Amino acid sequence: MNPATEPKKRIKEGFIGQKLIVLPPNIKRNIARNPLIKNFYLTAIGHYPKASLHGIERKTGCNEYILIYCIEGKGDISISGVQYNIDPNTYLIIPRNVPHKYRSSTSNPWSIYWVHFSGDLAQFIYNRSLLNDQPHVHTVPYDENRIKQFQQICYILEHSYNEKEMEILNIHLLHFISSLIYYKEINPALYDNDIVSQSIAYMKKNIAMKFTIEDLALQQRISISHYSRIFKQKTGASPINYFNQLKIQKSCQYLYFTDSNIKEICALLGFDDPYYFSRLFTKLMGVSPSAYKKKHKK
Repeated sequence: MNPATEPKKRIKEGFIGQKLIVLPPNIKRNIARNPLIKNFYLTAIGHYPKASLHGIERKTGCNEYILIYCIEGKGDISISGVQYNIDPNTYLIIPRNVPHKYRSSTSNPWSIYWVHFSGDLAQFIYNRSLLNDQPHVHTVPYDENRIKQFQQICYILEHSYNEKEMEILNIHLLHFISSLIYYKEINPALYDNDIVSQSIAYMKKNIAMKFTIEDLALQQRISISHYSRIFKQKTGASPINYFNQLKIQKSCQYLYFTDSNIKEICALLGFDDPYYFSRLFTKLMGVSPSAYKKKHKK
């Protein structure tokens, strides 16, 4: 890499197909004054495919955070003497101003995407990557859209340093890094496998049913008290209230996309009493079902 802070030791740099872009100092100064992006911005970016013999050591660290995202091959990163093994589809963020070194495997060289970033929010983004307040190597599923996002950032940098281009590329940068740090939250269906998530999925699948708290707890094979407690801890609502919220959300779709009347919607959602449905809808949505339909219906 060739970031703003010059490394103490460079083993090798220069690989077939590599991409490396470092922002000029005057452009970084302009970004640091831009209220839209000054809190989180890129200073250098690159892609090193099959980077044989690549390695860098910074004995005093770097004054920016460094994201290393590996999609192929292997390598290792040492931070303050602690070594982290890097495998395909993993990433790690190196904290700023901390001694570190990293190198590609000689037998199976890594292909990495890397970014140097800074700004007042950079530390908070970095903190989200920690595990028990320590740097951590995260495994993430490969996502082609993530790579396209990275390539779009590079494309913009290669064509212009104008103010608007700097704004949009740094917005892209936050999205790119967020796709790594928040990959589980972005794809909850793939990673939420706890009892509450399973119960919510069951509710959505059976939105037209009428369930009691006993029914829902039995479906998860746990006691009512335990089920109620863990459900409220995760969602902030009781299971029945949450189920009713799902029903009201679904009723909004019926009101907007169909010509069904209130009685028909009640039947579709398991409400026996249209008046109870209307009161519940008004309480949650702030308007009556008929007023909502009049306001939002195409």
